[in-house]
Amino acid sequence: MRALFPGSFDPVTQGHQDILRRAALLFDEVVVCVMFNANKTGRFPVTDRLDQLRAAATELSNVTVDSHTGGLLVDYCSRAGIDVVIRGVRGVPDLEYEMSMARMNHELAGVETVFIAADPALAHISSTLVTAMS
Repeated sequence: MRALFPGSFDPVTQGHQDILRRAALLFDEVVVCVMFNANKTGRFPVTDRLDQLRAAATELSNVTVDSHTGGLLVDYCSRAGIDVVIRGVRGVPDLEYEMSMARMNHELAGVETVFIAADPALAHISSTLVTAMS
């Protein structure tokens, strides 16, 4: 089974890498994909984020890296033949937001969402925090 791990990955964090490693154990193939998020201002070029993801996936033979910066996530899933989306959640606020997105993706295209709880040691890390610390 193929799964999509989408995100802005701006930048790629240890939390993203942890979710990616764990998802790779659960699915035959994981496509980690840089997506456009209208609610976020990109700090790093998409090419840099793709390079960061490729480096993070070096030892994960069932992970491929891609980008989709135009259109809906469900459009990408339909085109790529993917029926499952992976989302990492750090806590209740993440879960509340992700649940509405999961319901919409299911209504639009029958895409299921699998939530992976963040490692408690990494749950405080966000791309925004990493950027602020740089």
